[in-house]
Amino acid sequence: MKQLKFPASERGTKDIGWLKSKFCFSFSDYADPTKSAFGTLVAFNDDRMAVGKGFGTHPHANMEIISILLKGKMNHKDSMGYSTEISEGGVQIMSAGTGLFHEEYNIGDEEVSFLQIWIQPKLQDIRPRYQMRHFPLKDRKNKLQTIISSEEGQTHCWINQNAALSLGYFDTGKSLSYQLNPVNKCLYLFVIEGSVQIGETILNERDAIGVWDTNKIDINCLTNAQFLLIETPVNQK
Repeated sequence: MKQLKFPASERGTKDIGWLKSKFCFSFSDYADPTKSAFGTLVAFNDDRMAVGKGFGTHPHANMEIISILLKGKMNHKDSMGYSTEISEGGVQIMSAGTGLFHEEYNIGDEEVSFLQIWIQPKLQDIRPRYQMRHFPLKDRKNKLQTIISSEEGQTHCWINQNAALSLGYFDTGKSLSYQLNPVNKCLYLFVIEGSVQIGETILNERDAIGVWDTNKIDINCLTNAQFLLIETPVNQK
């Protein structure tokens, strides 16, 4: 197994007052040639958005854009006609395809905390799509819950890529094994809160690790821990 740790302390930062961001990969005006992407995962932003503020209408094309709400409430409006509200545990994905416009605002009474994730699409120029579902914390107690998959389904969101995203919420001392395809697949694990151990590597809150050239990783929870797993192609073979 090969691995690369992404310490929380080494992330890029941006603070424009109403938006505070931590970048795991090069994004906006943060550029690090050694952290341009991990497989087809090209952006992983840990964002905090002030009350009443947000992203005005802007365009995207040919990108899979995922938001995972950790705290607060925000809206979503887009050129496809969707108008939704997303709260804690909410997950949304836009397959931007041939192009769309959208906006996101904090409509609650507290700061919004969310993860913004960009994954390169499998197919270019598809018809734009949007999906949103909720995944309450209690429903993933001591288990992994698939939130996004390349397979259509009623219990998760769909992505235009051979990728899968899962959320875990485990008690101290619990352990699990995650199986993945060793052929052209890599796995990115981000610790939302708590501490976990993979092999000899300890990951604390907001640390991440990327692994590849393996068909399994064992995750040991050193404390109560929440984490996100992203399995995605290494490249677009």
